[in-house]
Formats: sequence, C-alpha cells, structure tokens
Amino acid sequence: MTEAPAPTISAPMREALALAERAIGVSEPNPRVGCVVVRDRTVVGRGHTQHAGGAHAEVMALADAAARGADVRGATVHVTLEPCAHHGRTPPCADALVATGVGRVVIALRDPNPLVSGKGAARLAAAGIAVEWNDAAAAASRELNVGFVSRMERGRPWLRMKVAVSLDGRSALADGTSQWITGTAARADGHAWRKRAAAVLTGVGTVRDDDPRLDVRLVETVRQPLRVIVDSRLETPPTARILAPPGEVLVYAAIDDRARRSALEAHGAEVALAPSPSGKVDLAAMVADLGRREINELHVEAGEKLNASLLAAGLVDELLVYVAPKLLGDGRGLAALPPLARLDDALGFAFVDVARIGDDLRLLLRPSALANDPRSAAPR
Repeated sequence: MTEAPAPTISAPMREALALAERAIGVSEPNPRVGCVVVRDRTVVGRGHTQHAGGAHAEVMALADAAARGADVRGATVHVTLEPCAHHGRTPPCADALVATGVGRVVIALRDPNPLVSGKGAARLAAAGIAVEWNDAAAAASRELNVGFVSRMERGRPWLRMKVAVSLDGRSALADGTSQWITGTAARADGHAWRKRAAAVLTGVGTVRDDDPRLDVRLVETVRQPLRVIVDSRLETPPTARILAPPGEVLVYAAIDDRARRSALEAHGAEVALAPSPSGKVDLAAMVADLGRREINELHVEAGEKLNASLLAAGLVDELLVYVAPKLLGDGRGLAALPPLARLDDALGFAFVDVARIGDDLRLLLRPSALANDPRSAAPR
C-alpha cells in the first residue's frame, strides 16, 4: 500500500508565515497574521498585522499591491488566519478582499474568535471567491498565535514559565543569588521571549530579592509588555525598579491596604484585588482576569515558591528552561514542589524543542497531554 504524500506548505504561504512572525511584539492583542498576494505566479503584495487599531495583514498586502500599481483582480491571496468578518477596531478584511475582486483566498487557520470563525470564509464564498484551506500550514499559524487561540478558546492567556537552571537543577544559590547562571546569548534569547509576551509576571519575593526591571532591553521592540506582580500583602517597595518606566505595572493583591496601595499607585502601578480563601492571591482568578484584559501570552519569571503554586494550580502551559553547564550544589530549585509519595505522581512534560543557545541549552516543554495533542498548540 502506497502512503499518501505528506501535506506541504506552498512557497507563498511560507512567506506569509514569515511575515506573520514580524507581528510579534507589534499586533497584540490581535493575532499575528501574514498575507501574500500572487498574480500570474508573481508576488505583488505583502503585509502583516500592525498595532491594535492599525491595518490588518490583508489590508497591508492589498495596499502594497496598489503601491506597486498591480491589478489584483483574479489574484490569489495567501493568508495565515481566516480574514475577519466583523467590525472591531477596523472594518472587516473579508469585505476589503471582496471589494478588490480577488479570485481565490487560501487560508491556513480558521479564526478561533467566535465573532469570525467560519464567517470570514463564508463571506468570501458568498461573493464568488474560491476559498481553500492550507491544512499543512495550520499548525504553524496556530503556534504563532498560541496565546490568541488560548484566550479565544479558554478565556485565559497561554502561560509560559521561564527558568534558568544549572545541571543539577538549581535556579539560585541558597542565599537567592541567581545573576547570572546562564550566558549572555541565553539572556538575550530570554528577552526575545519577553518581547513575544503581552505580560511578564513575577512575585514580590523576586522583586525584593533581585529588584529586576523585567522589561525588554536586549532585543529591539516597539512595545513593552505589561509587568505583573503577585503581591498578596502589597509589600512591593515603591522604589522597586520594576515600577519605573517604560511600560505599565499591574499588582495583584489579596488585601487592600490603602496606604500601601496609594504608595504604589503614586508610582504609576495599578492594584487589583484577587483574594483566595487562604488569604493569598487567587492565581486562577488572576489569570482569568488577565484574559479579560486581552493578554494573549503570559511570560512568568518568578521564584521557586510562585512557580510551584502555578504548577500545582495546573496553570502552566509551557516551560522555557535554559540549562547552564554548571554545578551549583545546594540552592533553590525550579519549583518548591512538595515531596512525592510515588514516582507515578510526578508532573509529566514532553520536549517540544531543544536548541543550543551560546554555551547553554534551551528546552521547550509542555505538559505531556498537551504536547501530544495532534493540533500541536491546542489549549487544554
């Protein structure tokens, strides 16, 4: 029996996916979308999603074609996400495609937004435009938009936990010293992942111990992510560097101490209450609230206690682990999880990617059930 050939991604769709990557750190909270217009086997227009309220990928590509003097009537449009069919911050892209008279639209991924899903393709088809789905490119488009998909399907951001550890799994010395376990290349790579996220989260313990800025500095960016602090008793020092510009700061607390709240607000921070019955921040409620605030990807850089709490709550979708070729001996770990009675009770993860970054290794892992999902980036 002859096996069917594996589905392939066409050259125009590959270019559209590459364009979508340029929207990282730009388009939030909108999805990262790329678009290529082809006429007579020649690319005549390219575009990707701009900042929120700016033009979407299809409109950018059509504008590029117009600037070149290209006639797009009957052209084929390759786009990495289904064109929108509703009025949001901008008019529907499906209408823009219909108005220009393109003949065919090839789509990588159905839009998970219930306001769009299926409706954009239906509007194109109703106008007599041929619609095709490039299933081979769907997984790549979904990966680029893993946070947007998560927010649309689960109402919460995709939570990525980043840690830097030694070969013996230490994230810091016993006294809390952690700068720097990994090398400069790994640190720059970590900033690229910060750039990808709409928000970077840490705990008040890390703020007090390390006084981090948690902004994006080592790679170029046009936007700083929201910085989020889990601080049950509002103990963040008003002098903490994380409160300094650029970028905004959101502090989640379990109690409302007016004096401490006022001190943080005087330094530009917003304080939100999310108490749990135990008197700590309700982490699940916090993550849900960040979803309502249109946060697609949440990047966590915290200490072993908060890491353990997020893992125990089942809120971690992905681990981003940098492993340095060092042995530190006694110290703090990746997460302060309680002892297990049985090996079978261990939290299971699967490797998604392994890469060498300078002298260090970068591991990308997802919970086993999630990593084995045939849709690759499909949220639980």
